[in-house]
Amino acid sequence: MALYSTESVGYVLRIKGTDEGQIFNLFFDFRGDDILFRLNQEGKCVLIALPVSKAGAMQSHWFKVKIAFDLKQDEITLKIHDQERVCKGVLLSNEFSPKIVFGKSDHIIDVPEIAIDKLVVNADCTYTFLLDEVEGESVYNKESVLYGKVENPIWLINEAYHWRKEGGFASASEAGSCYNADRNEIYYFNRDSLFVYNMETGGTSAKVFAERCPVQLFLAGSFFDSGSERLYVYEVYTENKDAEPMIASLNLNTLSWKVESYSRLSMQLHHHCSYYDAIRKRYTIFGGFGNMYYSNKFYMFNTEEARWDTLDSLSGDFLCPRYFSSVGYLDSNHSVYILGGMGNESGDQVVGRRYFHDLYKVDLQEMHVQKLWDISTEQPNVVPAQDMVIQNDSCFYVLRYPESVSNSFLHLYRFSVKDGSYHILGDSIPIYSDKITTNARLYYNERQSRLFVTVQETSDDVSSRFSVYSLLFPPVSLEKYTANNDRGSGPRVWLVLVIAVMTVAAGGVWIIYKWRRNSRKREENEIVRQGNEQLPVVSATKVEKTMVDIGVTNSVYLFGDFSVFDRNGRNISYMFSLRIKQIFCLILRYSDADGISSKQLSDLIWPDKPKDKVKNSRGVSINHLRKILKELDGIELVYEKGCFRFTLSSGFYCDYLRFMAIVTENRIEECRQEFLHIVGRGKFVGFMDGPLFDGFKQDVECRLEVLVLQLMKEAFEAQNYSEAVSLAEVEFNIDPVNETALSCCIQSFFILKHENAAIGTYQRFVAEYKKHTGEDYPHPFSLYWS
Repeated sequence: MALYSTESVGYVLRIKGTDEGQIFNLFFDFRGDDILFRLNQEGKCVLIALPVSKAGAMQSHWFKVKIAFDLKQDEITLKIHDQERVCKGVLLSNEFSPKIVFGKSDHIIDVPEIAIDKLVVNADCTYTFLLDEVEGESVYNKESVLYGKVENPIWLINEAYHWRKEGGFASASEAGSCYNADRNEIYYFNRDSLFVYNMETGGTSAKVFAERCPVQLFLAGSFFDSGSERLYVYEVYTENKDAEPMIASLNLNTLSWKVESYSRLSMQLHHHCSYYDAIRKRYTIFGGFGNMYYSNKFYMFNTEEARWDTLDSLSGDFLCPRYFSSVGYLDSNHSVYILGGMGNESGDQVVGRRYFHDLYKVDLQEMHVQKLWDISTEQPNVVPAQDMVIQNDSCFYVLRYPESVSNSFLHLYRFSVKDGSYHILGDSIPIYSDKITTNARLYYNERQSRLFVTVQETSDDVSSRFSVYSLLFPPVSLEKYTANNDRGSGPRVWLVLVIAVMTVAAGGVWIIYKWRRNSRKREENEIVRQGNEQLPVVSATKVEKTMVDIGVTNSVYLFGDFSVFDRNGRNISYMFSLRIKQIFCLILRYSDADGISSKQLSDLIWPDKPKDKVKNSRGVSINHLRKILKELDGIELVYEKGCFRFTLSSGFYCDYLRFMAIVTENRIEECRQEFLHIVGRGKFVGFMDGPLFDGFKQDVECRLEVLVLQLMKEAFEAQNYSEAVSLAEVEFNIDPVNETALSCCIQSFFILKHENAAIGTYQRFVAEYKKHTGEDYPHPFSLYWS
């Protein structure tokens, strides 16, 4: 069980035998540093009083509770966490067939804030109740047999799948954030104020500094040292040639600042990753991007010596220069783990970048770098957020998202350290990532057994809004979550199961369980400090609404990254495996006619499987697709006359269908901006390779290419050079070695004074030309601009 409030007291459960005197209850309350549990024989006496350390029991959120009845010896044993006591001479009946009731029962109506998990009843056999239902009032054992009932339940598996928005703040000036694990607090700060979110109570507060932060904030990096209770704020680089504070620390008790260092690095490092070694008092950053270069250096700041040092003399595998990486530090083996990012082998941004999906281990004792794995094949273009939650050397958790998409979604991944296998867990968190200072952080709170995510978003790299989300740990996958929705077709043993045995017996599981996480409203007014004014900021609910209302509800996108958004605007693309994507696209392609026959679908998707196995695979996949589409309005999968097709209504949007409508109805000029937005997302069905969809792609690209080249020419002649560049990029998605697009793009970039972008376009073109023809491109850069 778990306790959610140190102020809540009450009855955990009643064990009701058939005889009037055979009713037992378990009660708890808080006594100083202990939790006092009392097992009572109801209406008679206290059988066992067992004090348990509050800090010890609640440290890891869940603790074990065991009540054992020895009918032959007339003994009852109570064991809670690491404490145990036995009461003898209770005069128990030889047969005991109780009902077990948690929470509200008869005259007991006050229910404490508790949660229960994994109920096990041992009798002539063992009955295990995982209590992992998603909804409803029915309780099943692990064999999916229905035994019990719950009134007013809050099923915690929902909190292990759906991210919950806890609240947020906003700042009109540059700001940063940090996590204090000892106090269970998240900090959001600017130069004037400190905003505090308490993870345990959900409370928020704002504190004004005695004097402004001496560091001129831009990236606003930070870390927290629990030993000194100081919040460190830093910048690595400034173009100001005068000496100015680069690192300062805040005393949380006095809210006073102390300048720690004037030391700066030779270049800016956007989106570097970092970790803090609290034992050695050493903060380390890795990677980053600045001055047209990617970095692969480690810089360490020692809080006692107050200077940056470079970590040199590393042996082993080469770690490519990169930014947007994730880092985790494991003290048990004194090693750093670095995941993914973007960059290249040379570090020169002009060469172009590529996405990394690899994991490195840096052993700080041996000073050795080891590449553990690389899973770049068929991975989407996503980057990890900088924080890695790693508790041991078997697995770790990170957030990943497509940073190049302005309005996108964060997803939680659990990776195996050994081989890179992974699971996507929970649903998604919206993020607006259009600016360089946008960031997301991931933290694990052991006391609450929850993951916390902070998202800091900005539209101008100055002001920002800050949101806090949480998810119960361990999180669950979509497969686990939806599997528990399918119960109900199995055998049922309604409400009371009577078992009579001579030793330990139990009968019936009737659970009445009620839990309130927090009764107060969390949507408190948030505060932004601007000068000496305090202004109310949009509430958490309104912020979330803003993120949803971007035209992506009930929609599917086939241009660029495959994306699907449900009725609430959540990105549920991760629900689609490659096989489900293939089936969806095939059915969509043929839905304008009678659909696609089950035989044709089977022949295309499973060409080499025996017919008996194909039928089963097809049925499983179709059911999976139907289940996913229940998350959207306006689209339904039907099977009529031996064919599968989609029926669609006006509430559903698909960029492919809209593209075909605009082209077929010849409404390019009327819908020009919408057309450019659709095709500007990227290559059509570029997320799938192989011959299966060649015809589908060719049909769309043949229609598109004629239009794109004409529109590109018109845009250039009309001196709309930005649009000309965008259309050239669309053409490169169709024909990567189209010289007309290359010429238009380079000339447009030079007129817009984006010379570096022109050089990068030419270099990418040359590389593509070599890949497609096997020859060097014969024309120099100067041919297109001199």
